[in-house]
Amino acid sequence: MYIIAGLGNPGPRYEKTRHNMGFDTIDSLVTEYRIPSSGVRFHSMVGSGLIGGEKVLLMKPLTYMNLSGNAVGEAVRFYKIDPETQLIVISDDIDLEPGRIRIRKQGSAGGQNGLRHIIAQLGTDRFTRIRIGTGAKPEGWDLADWVLSRFPDGDRKLVDEAIGRAAKAAAVIVTEGADRAMNLYN
Repeated sequence: MYIIAGLGNPGPRYEKTRHNMGFDTIDSLVTEYRIPSSGVRFHSMVGSGLIGGEKVLLMKPLTYMNLSGNAVGEAVRFYKIDPETQLIVISDDIDLEPGRIRIRKQGSAGGQNGLRHIIAQLGTDRFTRIRIGTGAKPEGWDLADWVLSRFPDGDRKLVDEAIGRAAKAAAVIVTEGADRAMNLYN
């Protein structure tokens, strides 16, 4: 079984913002693999189903970004999964240009507070993450205002394509492993 957690903030105010690309990728997986909602569990909107014959739990934590570890940690402990081989976390990344994705099997939070909280709650940074680029914060912008803003139309198309690639990468991780996904999508 795999847990795939897409990070973001709940509510209409945050839809389609830079910080919600994890949520958007989970929505793409739900549509592509027809994974039904199972309601609220582990402080998250969840859905269970199959990707390539493998059981998955899709999560959109309702804890808000900075406390994502509460939701992810609870699900990891409940299912007794190994985060290193059975957890995929999808988040935004200000160090990547819009339209780019990066897959890693471990590493620091890189300034992403949701990842930082997950690492703290799990006690390890050894889990697969897919990061989707938001582009760097422009000079004079507050970081929170930047990540909670929406993309201009020109970047939105690139981001939507990146979200689709991130969903495909998550499926490859589940079916063929993280190394294969990194070879295809990094």
